[in-house]
Amino acid sequence: MKKVRDYLVKIKNTNLWLLLLWNEWQRYKGIKNLKKWNDVEAINNLYFNFSGKYPNIKNPQTFSEKQQWLKLYYHNPLMIQCADKIEVRNFITAKGYAHILNKVLATYTSIKEFNVNVLPNKFVLKASHGSGWNLIVKDKTTVNWFVWKKIMNSWLKNNIFWPGREWPYKHMKQRIVCEAYLEDESGLLMDYKVFCFNGTPTFIQANKGRDTKKHAQNFYDKNWELLPFGKDLTPLPEVHIPKPVSLDKMVTIASDLSQDFPFVRVDFYEVNGNPIFGELTFFPKSGLPDFIPIEYDIKIGKMLNLPKATNTLNESER
Repeated sequence: MKKVRDYLVKIKNTNLWLLLLWNEWQRYKGIKNLKKWNDVEAINNLYFNFSGKYPNIKNPQTFSEKQQWLKLYYHNPLMIQCADKIEVRNFITAKGYAHILNKVLATYTSIKEFNVNVLPNKFVLKASHGSGWNLIVKDKTTVNWFVWKKIMNSWLKNNIFWPGREWPYKHMKQRIVCEAYLEDESGLLMDYKVFCFNGTPTFIQANKGRDTKKHAQNFYDKNWELLPFGKDLTPLPEVHIPKPVSLDKMVTIASDLSQDFPFVRVDFYEVNGNPIFGELTFFPKSGLPDFIPIEYDIKIGKMLNLPKATNTLNESER
């Protein structure tokens, strides 16, 4: 099932018209179908369709089950600001880390505001209210802007809250942000994702060769020792991913940024040996059970101590 899903995703991601149709279908499904379910029903359906089983939300033990519990029972208003790729910049600045923010070239609330002619040849576009809605532009003259404007317009009309009920997105302002293009000395851009449990950075996900046949996604401890698990992708120990020069800085900053949350993933890039902030992620892969091997779902679940509930469900949702 996973192989079929991954194959279809690959086809979709390499054909702009299919990508547009996929985005529009997701939006249609969200409006027409998913709204009929309450939050518990939607979470149970998403989890079952992915894994073939329902999560134990009443007594969660695994990381993925605890993620679903957090969606339903822990609503910290600060998470709304920090999940927004534009508003999170104020949080980062208030924490004293304005120097690790990438430059913003423009923001858009409507596709009518988008004018590629005033932008540099290289830049990055991201939906501030979504996940995975990105366009990395290395040469704007080679981009099919007719189709991409339609895709971006679809982003602006979509709301990723409905499928997995990641509540911070429900009432988030829908915008697109244009950021400066980044690359390291190799001409690529490595990204590092620091998983923080109850304010403690614990391990780091590193990606190398993204969008290539040899895409490695390995996990390391804070001493940069390879860990025996992956997430969504099988780890490739034969692929050497160098320790980032700024790893200690990343871990220190991630520790500071994560203090307000039971779990958060703090994402960085590294450019010229310096960390650049990427985003804060509260529900990676919507909290679905995708650790490889799967027994790490429960091992990593033990790292997360759930807080006291701050949200009460309606009687019909229990």
